[in-house]
Amino acid sequence: MATSSLFHPIEKELCTLERNLQAVAGTRHPILHAAAKHLFEAGGKRLRPALVLLVAKSTSEEQEVNPGQGRLAEITEIIHTASLVHDDVIDECETRRGERTVHNLFNTKIAVLAGDFLFAQSSWYLANVDNLEVVQIVSKVITDFAEGEIRQGLVHFDPGISINNYTEKSFYKTASLMAAGCKGAAMLSGSSFQMHNELYLYGKHMGLAFQIVDDILDITGSTESLGKPSGSDLMNGNLTSPILFALTQEDELNQLIQREFCDEKDLALALFLIKKSGGITKAKDLAKEHVQAALHCLQLLPKSAPASSLKELTHFIITRLS
Repeated sequence: MATSSLFHPIEKELCTLERNLQAVAGTRHPILHAAAKHLFEAGGKRLRPALVLLVAKSTSEEQEVNPGQGRLAEITEIIHTASLVHDDVIDECETRRGERTVHNLFNTKIAVLAGDFLFAQSSWYLANVDNLEVVQIVSKVITDFAEGEIRQGLVHFDPGISINNYTEKSFYKTASLMAAGCKGAAMLSGSSFQMHNELYLYGKHMGLAFQIVDDILDITGSTESLGKPSGSDLMNGNLTSPILFALTQEDELNQLIQREFCDEKDLALALFLIKKSGGITKAKDLAKEHVQAALHCLQLLPKSAPASSLKELTHFIITRLS
């Protein structure tokens, strides 16, 4: 099932979002304009704003998206895109979504400035959302990104990290934005405090499941499907759940990581050992646990087409591995 069918209840709002994202690129400086335009034209899943819009409609009696929620959807995608620009610089990625990264297309200085510009733009938009609690919740996401990157950088090529460490880092880098977006959308609907908390947890578990699946695909996917070389995270020393599970079974994998894949055949051997170990199956089971937890958090929502899309989208996370 394609995500486009799951986004059917918010098709009109996503079209508006695309137009508005292109307008963000309309900065007066031609280089920043070109960098931002390149980013938004590369597309992407638009999963984060879709979650905001679906939660907005699911928590509205009229199943409508109000202006604040529409702006929040844009903010989540701008923040996400800004974080990708900085991630690509840190990880020295040459491609993203099959396109050249900003620092590869221009240079590292322009990429950092483009990321900073987008974070600043999201902050400006956020300041105009007429709800202080939503502003506070979403503002914290930007500090969470920084904390996630620092945590990841401190444990590169460290086989001693735990699954709990990995989960915390994944929350800061991925799930925090989804959780804040879902809760913010519910708050802007004027729904109950309990609904706010349940939808925050929904976004958190969705984000963790999504990150785990992405980490599995980094091991199992092809360069063509990923838009970047398979095993990129591993090569950069980012030890994700399938790798951590595999380490409990394969001593040789530990040795390869310790020597940071200095031999040209090391990465291919490491990928083979991870697949052989059963680490991928265990990571997939962990993702399924988060999917089930996310679905449980949707029980308070009244039945509607947007609520059904949220449930189907949650199931879709796992089908990406098929």
